[in-house]
Amino acid sequence: MRIRFALAATVTAGTLAVVVAAPAQATEYSSALKIKGVQYDAPGRDSNSCSTGNTKSEYLTIKNYSRTSKVNLKGYVVKDATGNRFVFPSNHYLEPGDYVTLRGGHGTDSDAKNVAYRQNCNFIWNNDKDTIYLYKPSGAHADTHAYTKAKNDRDGNGYITFHG
Repeated sequence: MRIRFALAATVTAGTLAVVVAAPAQATEYSSALKIKGVQYDAPGRDSNSCSTGNTKSEYLTIKNYSRTSKVNLKGYVVKDATGNRFVFPSNHYLEPGDYVTLRGGHGTDSDAKNVAYRQNCNFIWNNDKDTIYLYKPSGAHADTHAYTKAKNDRDGNGYITFHG
């Protein structure tokens, strides 16, 4: 994250006044968990049919960026700009450096395969623009990212990386 400070100085009648502004757009939150990336536009024609649709191909990757702490996802909330939300309902542990892929559709959650399913066949992310929010079980922000297809998906593949 790049933080910029503004420094202004004025001299009036021999007096020097210095004003320091706060960092510009500091949007990072103090959380081990961050949104690594999102496949906001599932490959192929969008179909939210539970039997033949492609909602499983729409996913969000959340990574534990801590070097030492294991994090339990139970109670973490993923939400979009219009209020669609998913709450991790059960224990799902992420070791330091580990990740989970939160997929649409129905399936069996697996720590071994690093996957959780929303158990919902509706798409959550808009194909043109959206905002993704990640909240801790306490309700505190863990991470937030806004995207637009035109600005953030330069190669047009429907996937955007936020944190490496």
